[in-house]
Amino acid sequence: MVNQVKLSQIVERFDLKNLTSDVDYTKTGVSVPDVNRPALQLTGFFEHFASERVQIIGYVEYTYLENIEEEKKEKIYDMLLSYEIPCIVYCRGLKPEPMLLEKANKANVPVFSTGVNTSTFTAEIIRWLNVELAPCISIHGVLVDVYGVGVLIMGESGIGKSEAALELIKRGHRLVSDDVVEIRKVSDDTLVGKAPDITRHFIELRGIGIVDVKMLFGVQSVRETQNIDLVITLEDWNRDKEYDRLGLEEEYTEFLGNKVVCHQLPIRPGRNLAIIVETAAINHRQKSMGYNAAQELYKRVQENMAKKQGE
Repeated sequence: MVNQVKLSQIVERFDLKNLTSDVDYTKTGVSVPDVNRPALQLTGFFEHFASERVQIIGYVEYTYLENIEEEKKEKIYDMLLSYEIPCIVYCRGLKPEPMLLEKANKANVPVFSTGVNTSTFTAEIIRWLNVELAPCISIHGVLVDVYGVGVLIMGESGIGKSEAALELIKRGHRLVSDDVVEIRKVSDDTLVGKAPDITRHFIELRGIGIVDVKMLFGVQSVRETQNIDLVITLEDWNRDKEYDRLGLEEEYTEFLGNKVVCHQLPIRPGRNLAIIVETAAINHRQKSMGYNAAQELYKRVQENMAKKQGE
């Protein structure tokens, strides 16, 4: 479970400029996927202060600070910096005054600046933190973007997941992760999958070895993250098992409390896995857009039976 993002990651991701060079922020972390604009705190109201969040100073807060007495301002700074806040970020290219920087250095609180608009920066960092701090698990499988549908291919080792993914890539689809997929729950409806940093863009093919998909097929053949919309589980064909041939009722699998549509796909020599997975993805898109082929067939059968009975 991921529960903290290092401040250095935030600085790198949002290209923040460090204004407190004496403060070592490399060991500081953020564990709350939200931010705070300390408008009330700058007036002296510190009850219910969300000090564990990234503190953002925008044009409104900056203008207010410019128009209050120096003595009062110093007290506000002292009170603000007495809390264990992860950092302060000035937006719109605003420059904090020397008094704040001096006190921040003494309190060991890093201060950064960005030229990005306050509302834009706030929205982007909240979105990013929600993904990075979301509950996370790692599962064995392959995640591929097929026509915009995130398809997670699962099954026993050696059953052909990577080979199916490679064929899908050759057909113009995009690889997200092979072998290990990190799944994050970013909301009650959304699961996002990505590859571990070490194995990103690599596929393992038995008998050949490791293949770098990005280098072989170009940047258009990979993507960093993808919502998980559909799960396809590959299994050896079992003559004694009955498989769903209509698809009237959806089956689901669960990750981190979220349900995802799941298909059991029996395989045997001669079946083209890539085309089947591709068709399953298209069919899933059709269903999400309101058309269900199985229900349409069932409706036609019912209408035909009613017509014959009427005759």
